[in-house]
Amino acid sequence: MRITRPERRNAVDEETAGLLRDGFDRFEADPEARALVLAGEGPEAFCAGADLKAIAAQAQEFGDADEPEAAVEAWLARQPDGPLGFTRLRASKPTIAAISGWCLAGGLEIALWCDLRIATEDARLGFTERRFGVPLIDGGTQRLPRIVGLGRALELILTGRLIAAAEAREWGLVNEVVAPGRHLERALEMAEGLAGFPQPTMLSDRRATLEGIGMTFEAGLAREAELGAASVLTGVRGAARFAAGEGRGAEGAGI
Repeated sequence: MRITRPERRNAVDEETAGLLRDGFDRFEADPEARALVLAGEGPEAFCAGADLKAIAAQAQEFGDADEPEAAVEAWLARQPDGPLGFTRLRASKPTIAAISGWCLAGGLEIALWCDLRIATEDARLGFTERRFGVPLIDGGTQRLPRIVGLGRALELILTGRLIAAAEAREWGLVNEVVAPGRHLERALEMAEGLAGFPQPTMLSDRRATLEGIGMTFEAGLAREAELGAASVLTGVRGAARFAAGEGRGAEGAGI
């Protein structure tokens, strides 16, 4: 799925948000779609976040309204699953952000929504909306601390500073850094690898990880056991293939 507004650095307006939600729904409904790669059109930007010019036009409407607070509330109500389309929903299958160039504001929140992030060497990431007083309302305040830790998350959230791909890789914000122009190729390669694994156990382990992060350790262990029990048969079959000689010497162990 690609955001195709390169003239606006792939910034998301209300129409684009609706299209992103439609794409998410198609991905979730398609049993043959085993992984989602999210990218921006062109090398300049993954996504520059919400289209501030569109927001400014809406702000003018809010300002002209008799009750501007009510107008804002009505606008937000039209986007219950996140102003950028789907950012308050959780995908049931793996997702990968293929990042090139600018990954800013809500664009970074979209990237954080993904399970994995591949970025080019020249990518720059940050919550630049800090300087304009635009709030993070697409999951950034909740997902970033879970990925990089509270201290580093607060640094980016409070200061709005940009972080280069190499530093983002050191922080664990980006999983892999590639040469300019290779981000989509690498993300698709990784998606193909994920799609080739036995799905029941991979999806079960993914779900246990995501759900367990908000539980106590004991509750997380119980949830892992519960979810894992449903895919034990897949594991037994995999063990039989290993015993027969498949995958020895860690052959094909990584993607």
